[in-house]
Amino acid sequence: AGPMLRTRVLTAVVILPVVLGLLFAGSDLAWMLFALVLALVAGWEWSRLCGFGPSAGLAYQAASLAAGLALAALWQLDPARFSPLAQAGYVVAAYFWIFAVPLWMRLALRPAPWVSGVAGWIVIWPMWAALVELRTASPWLLLAIASLVWIADIAAYFAGRRFGRRRLAPGISPGKTWEGVIGALVAVLAYGIVLDVLAHARTIVLTPFFDGPGGAIAIAAMLALAAISVVGDLFESWMKRGAGRKDSSGLLPGHGGVLDRIDALTATLPVAALLVSFA
Repeated sequence: AGPMLRTRVLTAVVILPVVLGLLFAGSDLAWMLFALVLALVAGWEWSRLCGFGPSAGLAYQAASLAAGLALAALWQLDPARFSPLAQAGYVVAAYFWIFAVPLWMRLALRPAPWVSGVAGWIVIWPMWAALVELRTASPWLLLAIASLVWIADIAAYFAGRRFGRRRLAPGISPGKTWEGVIGALVAVLAYGIVLDVLAHARTIVLTPFFDGPGGAIAIAAMLALAAISVVGDLFESWMKRGAGRKDSSGLLPGHGGVLDRIDALTATLPVAALLVSFA
């Protein structure tokens, strides 16, 4: 565990400044292109989990590249049309993560490769749109939402290790427990209370979300997003198990693949972007 932990930390130390630098100092175009590369790599990793043959896998990856370039061109050339399309993507993603994925895993369905492939586009492209649009709204807003996912993940890990007894989904991810989920929700509740206090102490980008009775609604929404992040994590684990893989790839030393790092974000960011648009 020691060398693996050191490798994980070193990888994070290298990647985090790049991501934060682009988030806060990069141009809109630079951030969009970074998010596009992230999405395309995640799409390549997803194609390895679908059960495609070599030629079908290449066709899927080519289709993913074409879709990504088309979306990026639309964002650049016609923002007025991009936003409604992104909004529709968030709605589809919300239904997918809240209703379809839990049913899919419960029924233990292993669909045809192309069905899994289409599901992969629902997993990846609304997340990409949310990365772009939330960052345009405010880098701090995007960081606050991503931090919610990271806080939930870390709290679930430590609470699960310390108190874990009842397994959440033993057939999918034996290490996850209900106690871990409760730990995640408690940590996100504390995070929400801290943000509420900050939002009232001084004017920050999150202040409008916590005004008046909005504070309780915002914290409830944060708890719902934490629950959805668990679904995102479990779904990628389920796909990997079905494909007989431990990691989505070996691109990030100590972490596995890009999908392994953003699995919870794929579920959380589109739903968060949808909630932000309502707010």
